[in-house]
Amino acid sequence: MPLSRLPKEPADRLTTPFLRFIRIEATAGSVLLVSALVALAISNSHWSADYEALWNVRIGLLWGGVEFARPVKHWINDGAMTLFFFVVALELKRELVLGELRDSRKALLSVAAAAGGMLVPVLLFLAVAHGGQGAHAWGVVTATDTAFVIGCLALLGSRIPHGLRLFLLSLAIFDDIGAITIIALAYGKSIDWAAIAVAFAGLGGVVLLRMLGVRSLLVFFAAGIGIWLAVDASGIHPTLTGVVLGAMAPARSWVSDRRLQAILGVVAAYPEGSHWSGDTRDRADLQRAGVATREALSPLERLEVALHPWVGLLVLPLFALANAGFVISAQQVDWTLSGAIVLGLLCGKPVGVVLFSYAAVRLRLAVLPEGLTWPLVAGGALLTGIGFTMSVLMAELALAPDHVASAKLGILVASGLAAVGGVSVLAVVGRKRPGRMGARRKKAGA
Repeated sequence: MPLSRLPKEPADRLTTPFLRFIRIEATAGSVLLVSALVALAISNSHWSADYEALWNVRIGLLWGGVEFARPVKHWINDGAMTLFFFVVALELKRELVLGELRDSRKALLSVAAAAGGMLVPVLLFLAVAHGGQGAHAWGVVTATDTAFVIGCLALLGSRIPHGLRLFLLSLAIFDDIGAITIIALAYGKSIDWAAIAVAFAGLGGVVLLRMLGVRSLLVFFAAGIGIWLAVDASGIHPTLTGVVLGAMAPARSWVSDRRLQAILGVVAAYPEGSHWSGDTRDRADLQRAGVATREALSPLERLEVALHPWVGLLVLPLFALANAGFVISAQQVDWTLSGAIVLGLLCGKPVGVVLFSYAAVRLRLAVLPEGLTWPLVAGGALLTGIGFTMSVLMAELALAPDHVASAKLGILVASGLAAVGGVSVLAVVGRKRPGRMGARRKKAGA
């Protein structure tokens, strides 16, 4: 084994494939689908009462006469999902600052598509559900499920260009940001301005810590918990905290490449020997090299790498298990509400995405990424009708309990049809890509 690589241990034969497994984003979509199906099956079995009781168990702290507790389901929806939005904001900022969305015209294409994919579905939903008891749930049709969309794209492999993946991923992230804004503004409680002032003070504290050069993630984690508690008390949905803090994460590394090479050069210059132990200069140089290696990555990248597997394989499946279940009973379905959701997600989302994207390109505000064609955009737009995670969350917040099942039915039907339709169209269109045809002709000519 080359000396430039870390030594191997027997345990690595188990951990390395697992780490490779959890880094595949499509896996999160598969686990999410299985979790949703399990929740749906249990809620329609003789275990349904136990299923509901489990998520309604209250957990919290009791200090003297003050109790801070809520049901398990609320901890998942309000607390764990904050991490989801934190990672979403990290990914968006990374693409905008360090990734391909640094090109403002590419970024504007996703922004325009997300705007159309939110506005048109709402108009269609209100046209059908206007005046009904579920009309307040218009936000349900605005969201795109990132994990499921990436999972569907993974099924197509190399048939689709990287530009389509980037376009749909950034569109879904902008959708998520828009969805959490809708939750905060439309589905919050009465506002406590004193608590909001405390939250802003906490955000100011985070800025001050950055200015002072504090780099301990634990310190910022503690500050984030305090801000979350303040936002939770304010009446605004606390998951908004994740978006704000993710957007504030530093995207630049503290140690430059040049400084890192110089520090590592000092360590590399030492001769072989066991001189790293003890309170010596040698050990101090080695410790400095460890800090420099860690800080050569920006806090944004370190946080995303650390949290993404937990969010994809734990937080989202837990959310699905707690929220996807409902009793299927035709006698209790509000067909107007379910139909409005299906129409909004299945028709409104793709129509809005394509129309607004086309308008942005025609007005020269945006540009299509390399390799992306309008047939591919149309096929990808069908996938944006998969609105599972955020749609279910908004249904839980916006509707009375006796209407939530109808909303979930519409969400599941629309998401399933959108997934099948989008994958089918892209499978056909992807085979006819000019790049692939040109490559085949070139290979045949050779």
